[in-house]
Amino acid sequence: MAEEADKDSKTEEPSEKKISDAMEKGNVPFSREPAVLASVMAMLIVAAFQVGPGVLDITQGLAGFIERPGEWNFAEAGAALHLARQVGWLGLAFLVPLLTVFMVAALVASLAQNTPRLVVKRIRPELSRISPKKGMKRLFGAQGWVEFLKACFKFAAVSVIVAVLLRSETGHVMNTVLQDPRLLPAVLLELSLQLLSAVVLAAVVLAVADHAWSRRYWWNNLRMTRQEVKDEHKELDGDPIVKARRLSLARDRLRRSMLAAVPKATVVLTNPTHYAVALRYEQGRDAAPVVVAKGQNLIALKIREIAQNSGVPVMENKALARALYRQVEVDQMIPEEFYVAVAEIIHHVLSARRQPITG
Repeated sequence: MAEEADKDSKTEEPSEKKISDAMEKGNVPFSREPAVLASVMAMLIVAAFQVGPGVLDITQGLAGFIERPGEWNFAEAGAALHLARQVGWLGLAFLVPLLTVFMVAALVASLAQNTPRLVVKRIRPELSRISPKKGMKRLFGAQGWVEFLKACFKFAAVSVIVAVLLRSETGHVMNTVLQDPRLLPAVLLELSLQLLSAVVLAAVVLAVADHAWSRRYWWNNLRMTRQEVKDEHKELDGDPIVKARRLSLARDRLRRSMLAAVPKATVVLTNPTHYAVALRYEQGRDAAPVVVAKGQNLIALKIREIAQNSGVPVMENKALARALYRQVEVDQMIPEEFYVAVAEIIHHVLSARRQPITG
């Protein structure tokens, strides 16, 4: 019941991250039937174009032994070895192309479904794979029933095809045996091609259906509950509480760094209490005055307090202080539009210190 309830609660479509993580772990949709279909089609092609010529080549290769067996002296090891080598090479020449076509067809059909990837976790031994409980679950679960139905379909399809062909072609085969037995191989080959063609059609239907079902089954298994969606959003965006804490710490570090720069400022402009902007200008270092600290309300009062304790001049200029606070960030130079107003203030401050200013 818990499992059913869990399935029922998976109402959300899988996210891109869930799909990506599944594929990275080797959990991809896969159907065996396209590989079976490719093998059967390869068998049909081979039977149509290779079996006849291949059998003819073997017959011609062994013609000397078949027609004149007395010429072979098997008392000598060399003759027997030569015959065995000849038969072996003829057999390999016939079988290797067939097996190669089968393997390549099945491999291409399997690789075409998904991009191949090496996943160590999938080949690592795990006790859960030999768990009787999970084995029974796979056997009697949805996938187990689908495999059972596929096996029934294959058995029924092949049985019907064979029955229909035998019923329609038995008379033809018997007439060939009675009239001209030499034509029997060609008749049997033709019958095999008909059988394989019908099996291919049945395999196409099964492969298409199984491919669609396997992808749907895989997609449904990746569906998520609403809680999983929320947890994933938290993982991607960060826990709001933790995120707020980090932002708070970052602001605190920035505030401490900013306040530490106030004693090095050249002048502090105030509103007088709501805004405070600390400016630094050092000849040879700064191309233009730089805002080293700024703040509102309590921060503004703190900047003003530190400036007074450090001997930094504090000057009231409401409009300029507000404009600089809104338009210039900390550690940025002031825009050209403020050059004249700020230059007059800095000139006044430096003159008061009796330090001549140039440039």
